[in-house]
Amino acid sequence: MVFSNLVSAATQALVAALLFSGTAEVWQLVVLAAMNGTAGAFFFPASSGIVPQTVPEPLLQQANAALRLGLNSASIVGAALGGLVVGLTSPATGIAVDAVSFLVSALLVSAIRLSPALRLEATNFLADLALGWREFSSRMWLWAIVIQFGFVNAIELGAEGVLGPAVAKEHLHGAIGWGLVLTADAIGLIGGGLLLLRVRPRRLLLTATLGFLLTVPFLFGLAIPLPLAGVAALALVAGIGVETFSVLWDTTMQQEIPHDRLSRVYSYEALGSFALIPLGLAAAGPIAEAIGTQKTLFAAGLISLGATLAVLFVRDVRTLQRRAAV
Repeated sequence: MVFSNLVSAATQALVAALLFSGTAEVWQLVVLAAMNGTAGAFFFPASSGIVPQTVPEPLLQQANAALRLGLNSASIVGAALGGLVVGLTSPATGIAVDAVSFLVSALLVSAIRLSPALRLEATNFLADLALGWREFSSRMWLWAIVIQFGFVNAIELGAEGVLGPAVAKEHLHGAIGWGLVLTADAIGLIGGGLLLLRVRPRRLLLTATLGFLLTVPFLFGLAIPLPLAGVAALALVAGIGVETFSVLWDTTMQQEIPHDRLSRVYSYEALGSFALIPLGLAAAGPIAEAIGTQKTLFAAGLISLGATLAVLFVRDVRTLQRRAAV
């Protein structure tokens, strides 16, 4: 995690230097962005996998909720601060500040101390891949939900990210309206995190899946489209649903998978869940051009609904329970 932060700091510092010098070219920014993304791909599975090594099992859900509250709150505050820094100075300065933030993160992460008994012996890359795959593929609830999100993430992010602003421009008062919708979604994320600090459902995956169904009405609301207040209300509900799923999903993973293999399984989970997102983003526009924005959004909502309901046919998704506190 420290090394990942240092790589991200270096890539952002190079981007800032290119922008300050006025010599930046698109290919350079693409390469550095890819390196930064790769570093993040190492950081997040490790950061998720370390949670059960630092928190007692009865507090896992609260820890995950607190972590996601921090992440979502920082995203909101960071967007505002980023805009302020860029507005008062320059984009290059904003990127430079971002580089410094990664250095601060590396310093904070380096202060984490784990018990020596938790440290893993060095292995080789192929052995790690094979071990992670055995853990991943042996759990039907795990790979079924990952397949679900491979499609759902591509469809929902493509529809909302590409078509949402277009709908807002035509029907929801443009950028101001879309900003309000995104704000409502962010409030829902925070509200969901606060809710999961206190509510402890026994059937983790069933509650998580039912919670995620709350995201579907937002797509239908965009398709109609409802007035701005209605779309914003559905975005708020969708945010609660996303956060409910995310917290309970992490808690389930950390409860069910051996701690020394958890980060490897998280890597497969991230790969399967995110792999189709570029395709969804690329396809949303052409599909909307061919059949219309409204039909595309309705179809996206129906596919997301069907994929989410389908995983309820997996017995463990319906029955897997929280372990009793010892």
